[in-house]
Amino acid sequence: MRLRNKPWAREMLQSHPQFVILSPEQYKGKWNTAFEKDQPLHIEVGTGKGRFITEMAKANPHINYLGIELYESVIVVALDRLIEANLPNVKLLNVNAEKLTEYFAKGDVDRVYLNFSDPWPKTRHAKRRLTHENFLKLYEEILVDKGEIHFKTDNQGLFEFSLMSFSEYGLLLKYLSLDFHKSDFEGNIMTEYEEKFSQQGSRIYRCEVKYQ
Repeated sequence: MRLRNKPWAREMLQSHPQFVILSPEQYKGKWNTAFEKDQPLHIEVGTGKGRFITEMAKANPHINYLGIELYESVIVVALDRLIEANLPNVKLLNVNAEKLTEYFAKGDVDRVYLNFSDPWPKTRHAKRRLTHENFLKLYEEILVDKGEIHFKTDNQGLFEFSLMSFSEYGLLLKYLSLDFHKSDFEGNIMTEYEEKFSQQGSRIYRCEVKYQ
């Protein structure tokens, strides 16, 4: 993915601490204190431009949301959304997902969302996929017992890899759709990529898995 450099992005993120968590390590084990209300925390790993996480927060005020994104030039777009929406139950975190356990303790997170993650199609890059067993171990270390992962993608190869990865790790499959937009699922909130790909006629794959 080619990203346009935005040299002003870091300064913008730092100037909005009400929406961007600047020192996440201080909330490890006590993320309830980062929000106005003590309620379940759902995180989106790879939140991109923030449409999904913002709309989820609007639709579910009884849940706290945290959008995690590595690239400053992308997360500032999500920040614009948050500033406009001005919601108390959603914030952003500009960190590398490989370091999740540095910022979250066991039981801090109730659910992980993975939406249209980079497929990293080359075999040698498999460990970079957010559904690789290395990441599944990280999620397990921060989720509540029997916590869930909800995963959506347009990439059939990544979906097949992910299902195998989930199965080999011992996760329980709760929901599966090989053509999600033709399913009877209600209340779906689309990401920017999801809307784009579905309009182009691409099939959307979705599943929900649970740790046992």
